[in-house]
Amino acid sequence: MTDGKVIGVGIIGCGRISDLHALAYKDFKKGKIVATCDTKEAKAQAKAKEWAADKYYTDYTKLLKDPNVDIVEVLLPHHLHHEVAVAAAEAGKHVSVQKPMAMDLKEADAMISAARKAGVKFKVFENYVFYPPHIKAKELIEKKEIGKPSMLVMRLGNCGVGGWEIPGETWAWRFNPKTCGGGPVIFDHGYHQFSLAMYLLGDVEEAFAVVDFTDVAGLKVDSPAIIQWKYKAKGVYGTWITTYSTGCYVTSKYYGDDERTEITGDKGYIFINRCTGQLLDQPPLVHYKSDGKAVSYHNIECEWDVSFRDSGRHFVNCVLEDKEPILSGEQGRKVLQFDIAVVQSANTGRMVKVDSIA
Repeated sequence: MTDGKVIGVGIIGCGRISDLHALAYKDFKKGKIVATCDTKEAKAQAKAKEWAADKYYTDYTKLLKDPNVDIVEVLLPHHLHHEVAVAAAEAGKHVSVQKPMAMDLKEADAMISAARKAGVKFKVFENYVFYPPHIKAKELIEKKEIGKPSMLVMRLGNCGVGGWEIPGETWAWRFNPKTCGGGPVIFDHGYHQFSLAMYLLGDVEEAFAVVDFTDVAGLKVDSPAIIQWKYKAKGVYGTWITTYSTGCYVTSKYYGDDERTEITGDKGYIFINRCTGQLLDQPPLVHYKSDGKAVSYHNIECEWDVSFRDSGRHFVNCVLEDKEPILSGEQGRKVLQFDIAVVQSANTGRMVKVDSIA
């Protein structure tokens, strides 16, 4: 890319989450949304107008022929990721695909191979590793501020009241294994949790899961659940607890969730108290030090949408500077392998070696 190049972005899929992706290109001199695509013409047209895009399409193959599109963001149901990502790479477009990257490792490998063969950048869009409190926690861990880590505990509390409204069509496909690949909590949202777990403390050796179900408006949601894993690093473990409180309200501008993370080391703790929702009014991050004093970080950017903005801009910069993105296809594949291992454990009741997933 030449100096001063403005990257043209095509958004494929104009559903609810696209509003957050679009934030990356607001007042951003390096990248601009130039085209939108959705099978529903009214939606594609409306988003093109809202984001000041030059064109809109109802057929993604036509968008891929647009010479002004340098990057495509694939924001479609999971079963469509493979087809569209491969076609985009073959068309010479840099590809950012929403998580989970694919339905299985065979699809993931084909996507990675297509991007490598075409010489384009390929990114699995994962915003949790761009959320400022998570980045600060990783910085503290790497600086040995809590000594040697031994345990990561993550909690997701789904609440039945609060947050934005999700259209029925956006919600429904997540309950179909043929379009989602797994449950809406463990496989879909779980990709966030598992990518964060690996981002903070490294690769995972084995996982075990116990999953129950909650009836929500006649649909079976795969929660409550307890997922446990052992990292490849000696003496390091992780747990994710997910619950569903159908009658509980949570303050949130986004999904009706409350998420918390605790990292234990032999010299202290890190508590991350914010993400999508705000169940309690607490500092975004607290560092409990070995001397018994706690440092509260009140001034970290902690709106969830910031992570979408920064993840999108990161990819534009990777394209301009010829750098590998976070998450690269290979990194995203490792997270998918972890995710599938958890689902397999829930189905079999057995501990699953992550590297055994092929």
